[in-house]
Amino acid sequence: MLNRAAVALLVHTVLVQLVTFVLRPTSTYRALELGVPTGWLGVLSAGFAVAPLVLAIPSGQAVDRLGERRVMAAGAVLMCAAAVTFAFVGGGVAGLVVGSVLLGTGHLCSVVAQQAMVANTTETARYDAAFGHYTFAASLGQAVGPGLILLAGGDRTIPRTDTVFLVAVAITVVLIGVTLAVRAPAARRAATVDGGPEGVRDLLRRPGLVRTLAVSCVVIAAVDITLVYLPALGAERGIPSGVVGVLLAVRAAASMTSRLFLGRLAAWLGRHRLLLGSVALAAAGLAAAAVPMPVWLLGAVVLVVGLGLGVGQPLTMSWLAEATPPGLRGRAMSLRLTGNRLGQVVVPSAAGLLAAGTGAAGVLVLTAAGLAAAGVTAGRRPPA
Repeated sequence: MLNRAAVALLVHTVLVQLVTFVLRPTSTYRALELGVPTGWLGVLSAGFAVAPLVLAIPSGQAVDRLGERRVMAAGAVLMCAAAVTFAFVGGGVAGLVVGSVLLGTGHLCSVVAQQAMVANTTETARYDAAFGHYTFAASLGQAVGPGLILLAGGDRTIPRTDTVFLVAVAITVVLIGVTLAVRAPAARRAATVDGGPEGVRDLLRRPGLVRTLAVSCVVIAAVDITLVYLPALGAERGIPSGVVGVLLAVRAAASMTSRLFLGRLAAWLGRHRLLLGSVALAAAGLAAAAVPMPVWLLGAVVLVVGLGLGVGQPLTMSWLAEATPPGLRGRAMSLRLTGNRLGQVVVPSAAGLLAAGTGAAGVLVLTAAGLAAAGVTAGRRPPA
């Protein structure tokens, strides 16, 4: 049974991802509404990651020194500021970029603190299951978020973005309230490692860590690509925005399913084989999505992509938590997110350049190739 602190943490996780996964595709639709070229959508996506890329390690240090709850509160306030910016200053490209940066920074603070709290309050033997449940909650938010686009879009190609942004403002106010209810259990694990800069260097020297971070980086970039370029693909093929919202929700729901049973899957197959199989599944699905097909078949392909992408992140988290001593886990999770943010800057920007000549389908093929390369990298050294 989950205690009240765990339930509050999971609700917080759902709301953070819900806000993120409704604001990001809606900002894409607002950009299209403003006539922003498809090739520039990758720059908008990079805006979500570029400032947090610099702040990831400091945020982990703040978690280790100040505690998870304070950093969560800062993240909730920043996400509220992002929603307000989109709603009232999002009538131009500059406002969309500023909103994306605020959203990315708030999301970063929230998830670093959440992941460190899971690592610091869970027994080692339960890491796979605990991070599976945590990322299940994240996927639940990711599934519900695009559903708001369906409500505001219906059969319109471009949804009513003003309505979605205002609803997001209200949700972030609730998020701030929930943050006040999140409390770490009284029996926290004591820090055993000095919190100085040498801790990050020690982490980077651990065998296989850099390769594991590389896999995590490519997988999260692939999730990012689906958020940005599925709406673009739908616009190119004349698919209504409400249907695209359903497709995004299907991807998130599939990831949610694979994460719910992650503990059992990891025990059955082992982390290494499970990671390789999930990456291969996602790569095959993204490559297939680039081919013109009926919407129902595209939905099945997106389902496959979601199942594959859902496994990589929690496996990476549990490996890092197990390999990292208490007192450095905030930094360990922020180091993983630094790699993720780097991928979110480089991959979408490169994808945007490719989209100028090949459209959204070319971006999906490029992402599938990146996942295949990540699978080869993961195959060289299994996570512990």
